[in-house]
Amino acid sequence: MAILTTTNLSQSFGAFDLFSGISVSLPKDGKVGLVGPNGIGKTTLLLILAGQMIPSAGSVQFAKGIRFGYLRQEAAEAFAGRQHTVYDEMLLVFKALRATEAELRDLEAAMSNPDLTEEAGDALLERYSHLQEQFELAGGYQYELRIRQVLTGLGFDAESWKLPLPHLSGGQKTRVLLARLLLEAPDLLILDEPTNHLDVQAIEWLEGTLKTWEGAVLIVSHDRYFLDKTVNTIWEMTRTDIQTYRGNYSAYVLQRDERWQRRYDEFASLKERLEKELDYIRRNIAGQRTQM
Repeated sequence: MAILTTTNLSQSFGAFDLFSGISVSLPKDGKVGLVGPNGIGKTTLLLILAGQMIPSAGSVQFAKGIRFGYLRQEAAEAFAGRQHTVYDEMLLVFKALRATEAELRDLEAAMSNPDLTEEAGDALLERYSHLQEQFELAGGYQYELRIRQVLTGLGFDAESWKLPLPHLSGGQKTRVLLARLLLEAPDLLILDEPTNHLDVQAIEWLEGTLKTWEGAVLIVSHDRYFLDKTVNTIWEMTRTDIQTYRGNYSAYVLQRDERWQRRYDEFASLKERLEKELDYIRRNIAGQRTQM
């Protein structure tokens, strides 16, 4: 089942056609690396898929009910106007869970009232049991642990969790946005150069996280080693097409080179045949002239 499908996508800027005729399909568990020459339009394509740019032609369709998250190369403006801390930003992901948690605490306080009637106590207990089950199934007892794991994994020490967002550098803000996206766990992650502001340890942690990601991932990255560890399909983008290769980046390079070699061999064979035919024609013409 496809989580994302594009049909004949095209993008032009004035008289310049950046790309055209892009039709692809991304399965719900696909791990795809998008590659191509600089300036071919990879970031523009991601912007279109994320709904942040309108294509000149064509369409993008998502499966019903799909949630996606998009990481731009630079996310400095992602937190404009927000004054809270890095950790508080992560807590916003779990706003609904925390509301349930607060209600559970209120119910506990209410049930501890010595003047509570049996009937009222039974009603509170029933409500509490129902909420607690929902809370546990939604990961309510692990969300703070998840926050700590993700922030630590992406290179934030405990002291930096307390920093207000406006005090962060552009690179730090990009990492905060990546952390939030990972905690939101969307059905599709669209990542544009996610390793730009990560050190080696953070890159290795992210590789492990994406390997076990249950949803789909679409990545643009110049780090071939990162793509080797995180994707199982490569989309090679040209001005007029996307060619699909199965396997990681290294497998793609082998398949691409074999494809180019086949094309070269076909061209060389055709050239040789044409040269022979041309030589035959020349010799026939020369023979006819001799007879005359």
